[in-house]
Amino acid sequence: MKKPGQVILFEFPQTNLKQGNLRPALLVSKLPGQYDDWLMCMISTQTQHYIKDFDELIQFDDPDYKLSGLKDPSIIRVERLAVVNADILLGAIGEISAERLRRVKTHLSEWIMQ
Repeated sequence: MKKPGQVILFEFPQTNLKQGNLRPALLVSKLPGQYDDWLMCMISTQTQHYIKDFDELIQFDDPDYKLSGLKDPSIIRVERLAVVNADILLGAIGEISAERLRRVKTHLSEWIMQ
């Protein structure tokens, strides 16, 4: 069963519409309506792309790092979004804390409301 805050595996599309690579992504929220569509953020180990006070940096010493299922320090890239149907997700590897998910949603909503 999918739920917000889960870290899943997915072939995240590139912005030029070329096929993406298999990578972790964060389920942010299920879209309203009859379809099992989800808003998600890309997760990347390319920590040099971290945007302070916007993205979420997940490091070895964070309380939810082990629960996330991630193998290396990573960033949740709040600006890298996709909406996909749950049928094409490859499964959950972990989840983040409720507090971290709240921060992701807050950063996302503040960005959109600018």
